[in-house]
Amino acid sequence: MSTDSGIAFEWDDRYLVGHNAMDETHREFAARVNAMLCAGDAEFAAALDAFARHAEEHFTSEQKLMERYEFPPRDCHVDEHERVMASVREVLPLVAAGDIETGRELAKALADWFPGHSDYMDASLAAWVVKKVSNGAPVVLRRAMRGVASHNPPREAGPAPEDRRSIG
Repeated sequence: MSTDSGIAFEWDDRYLVGHNAMDETHREFAARVNAMLCAGDAEFAAALDAFARHAEEHFTSEQKLMERYEFPPRDCHVDEHERVMASVREVLPLVAAGDIETGRELAKALADWFPGHSDYMDASLAAWVVKKVSNGAPVVLRRAMRGVASHNPPREAGPAPEDRRSIG
């Protein structure tokens, strides 16, 4: 009986696209995927059901934005969402029948898929919508990201340490 995949998918400001409603929805997406990754076997089906409901609303909301603002690559974006939902619909009955491992594989795949989708498709949609609404570009303010130093101490004068040669 597995109680935790040992993998976490947490929100990171690098997923911000500069459209408040989309950013909030993306925070929830990350939380729902993380809930699946961290759920015990007994809780996994409920976590998957919650994700499925969220994803349906999330993707419908983005599709409405695409239609309202006549987003040119709308069909490609909607097709990608539909492929995700097709996978979710395929896995739901498997998990309900006790195949939790397939559900965990889906959760891992979603964690792998989301950053690229957000960086390219959703960031493009956000830029398009902001341009249409305010004739500008999204402004994204990111806090220091995990694993990235937020302060670089001043370097000492002279060549960088890696450029120094030892004379011996």
